[in-house]
Amino acid sequence: MSLLEAFTFLSFWAVGLGLTKVEQSQISISAEVKKSIDIHCKITSSNFEGEYIHWYRRKTYEALEHLIYVSSTKSPAQANLGGKKNKIEARKDSQTSTAILTVNFIENEDVAIYYCAGWYPHSGWIKMFGKGTKLVVTPSDISLPADISPKPTSFLPSIAEIKLHKAGTYLCLLEKFFPDVIKIYWKEKDGSTIVESQEGTTVKTNDTYMKFSWLTVTENSMDKEHKCIVQHENNKRGIDQEIPFPSIKKVVAAFDSTKTCVTDEISPLQLQLTSTSAYYTYLLLLLKSVIYLAIITFCLFRRTAVCGDGKSSNRRWRKKVNFSSSFIVRKRIS
Repeated sequence: MSLLEAFTFLSFWAVGLGLTKVEQSQISISAEVKKSIDIHCKITSSNFEGEYIHWYRRKTYEALEHLIYVSSTKSPAQANLGGKKNKIEARKDSQTSTAILTVNFIENEDVAIYYCAGWYPHSGWIKMFGKGTKLVVTPSDISLPADISPKPTSFLPSIAEIKLHKAGTYLCLLEKFFPDVIKIYWKEKDGSTIVESQEGTTVKTNDTYMKFSWLTVTENSMDKEHKCIVQHENNKRGIDQEIPFPSIKKVVAAFDSTKTCVTDEISPLQLQLTSTSAYYTYLLLLLKSVIYLAIITFCLFRRTAVCGDGKSSNRRWRKKVNFSSSFIVRKRIS
């Protein structure tokens, strides 16, 4: 190793030793045009003051773009962007071990996912990235309600599915949230591991969005309770929502108890089963009523058309009979 290479290696080692984690807890930040936003990045390092923190952004269908880096905890770094002076600023807060990127004079061209990164000394120098924070520009022509956090609705598995397939499907529906950036995942009630689940696409409804996710629980896990965890920018108090789901065995037990006895005290689980059944019953009755109405309307219009044709044909037949009769009388007289 040459002297220059050794010096370079030791320099990097001095400023980067100890970085173990880069975290971006904000999945999105929404702001109006001309406003400013701050994107935070938590750095876990034994030498935070000496870390070089870099910031990048990636626009849709474009390559990763390096924006700025900061090393000092005493003075921020500033840079121009898009022809605008001091458009972005990067700084480090030693009290919270947090790197902060400020984007000023927000405009539509700033919509992108922003990443922080630092050097991680493992088998050579590797740049470790955060998960990214999406900047969303709020349109000026929409009217949003005061509460734009996700509104959850939970659906329990049906008894038929449980008995037939020896499995049950939980469904977690989130509605009326903005912006569209949302993360949904599932865990066991007392577990820390994310379990495999599925989710649908995010759908726009008026000016807000909706999305659903579902978890299929197999026979081996029917005695375990689960929770649907929702991460969103506008969650109340900035805390992830946790929607609890009872175990499959409790669902079956609640269903059996509703069949065998009726008590004065109804558990929340029994109430949900009853409400869900009533909802689908009313929906079915409404659908039947619509079909019956369409059939009756069709028959009435058809009958009116047939009766109208019958009347007109009777008039023509009577005219023919009268004409024939008058012709016969005249012929006899003559």
